[in-house]
Amino acid sequence: MRNRKLIFGVFVLVVILDLIGIVTGNQLLRFIFKPMIILLLMTYYSLIIEPENKMYLAALFLCFIGDVLLLFDSKLNFMLGLASFLIAHLLFIKIVAGRLIKSSMSQKIKAIMPFAFIVTALIFLLKDTLGDLLIPVIVYALVITSFGVISVLNYMTKRNVPSLFLVGGATFFILSDATLAINKFYEHQEYFPVFVMITYVFAQYMICKYMITQENKE
Repeated sequence: MRNRKLIFGVFVLVVILDLIGIVTGNQLLRFIFKPMIILLLMTYYSLIIEPENKMYLAALFLCFIGDVLLLFDSKLNFMLGLASFLIAHLLFIKIVAGRLIKSSMSQKIKAIMPFAFIVTALIFLLKDTLGDLLIPVIVYALVITSFGVISVLNYMTKRNVPSLFLVGGATFFILSDATLAINKFYEHQEYFPVFVMITYVFAQYMICKYMITQENKE
């Protein structure tokens, strides 16, 4: 228990230091602390759950790779980072899909509609500025919104605390990635990177809480 609290405390401190790096424009702080966020979350999860879900740890490791790649501002690194997060989301989807209870057509439609609107609006907003990144971004947007849909379906059929954590995690992930895309390809705002990082951290933490609370129940 003491080790968990220590790791969580270090996790919070590292997040704060990374945010300071964003606000002050200190790239050294970012290069040191941003990669540590996911590594600490992996450690936190592994201290609580035994045996660990290897697929979830693989997804987190891919997010770690994506975080490192996106620290370097180049088109190649952006594409590779996008690919890392895309595969991570496919793993998240596979984990949740294996736990889904049968849902009605009405529930499926209700789960799909808000995310279909979000992805359509985002692509419409960005289509003229994406250039040859249009197709990769559309594919990624469809995958991450599919994660949102499956998380909402999971909540609709279970209505429990773990499924609520998952919905929160997926929603924060979509908010984070949508803001990152708008900031990069449509309109840059100074506060957007801070919002992107805060929502990203909440997303990863809430997905981790889902994995912990769900696996403790099982």
